[in-house]
Amino acid sequence: MAGTAARPDWRNGKLGTRVRVALWLVSEIGEGRKFTKSQLRNAMPGVEQIDRRMRDLRPAGWSILTYRDLNSLAPGELLLDKIGLPIWEKEHRAAGLRSVTATVRRRVLERDGHRCVRCGILAGEQYPDGTGSTARLTVGHVNPHKYGAGATEADLVTECARCNETAKHLTGLKLDEQRVWDELTELPGRDKQIVLNWLVAGRREPSRAEKAVSHVWQLPAVQRESIEAKLARLLSS
Repeated sequence: MAGTAARPDWRNGKLGTRVRVALWLVSEIGEGRKFTKSQLRNAMPGVEQIDRRMRDLRPAGWSILTYRDLNSLAPGELLLDKIGLPIWEKEHRAAGLRSVTATVRRRVLERDGHRCVRCGILAGEQYPDGTGSTARLTVGHVNPHKYGAGATEADLVTECARCNETAKHLTGLKLDEQRVWDELTELPGRDKQIVLNWLVAGRREPSRAEKAVSHVWQLPAVQRESIEAKLARLLSS
């Protein structure tokens, strides 16, 4: 956890919103504790885009989870899972600020079929681990260890929050190398080649069916249900 020596007061309106949000989380909430968006907004009434400034903390190593990441959280409830870099300090002030424009983000999501290129899950799809948590997509850097990487389409990939975040306890059961290898050797030869191709490419390439269903998942619920019904009739005719 970040140190508390000479830490500014989050009530200081001369500080930037991102810095004030970080200070409020450290001072008023604390690592491992829950809070709500209403609490944050009430703490700094009238501050614009406060939710966005909170999300901007994630690239600086802060892990802030929502009900989409953790099934035990209610909508509007969040968990300060990990406190990252102390961005109120001058040397860390710009940490994680690699601005990605809305246009670039949209193009990256469209290029990747609105699915995580690491695990292949679609936006809004439930994870297969039985927790009931659904995938939330974000745009991450191709090489997350390369600090200061660019923000062009070539630098970015679509990832779900689990693959993007460093909260290791959310990644499910940890398998050792031998168990993973045994699972791979049981695959048919064609599937082994597919896995190898994905590993070499550093991303999971979706099939035509997966691309199609990713487009369906982007529609409003009523339209998804309509397509589901029409597809069922088509297959039964």
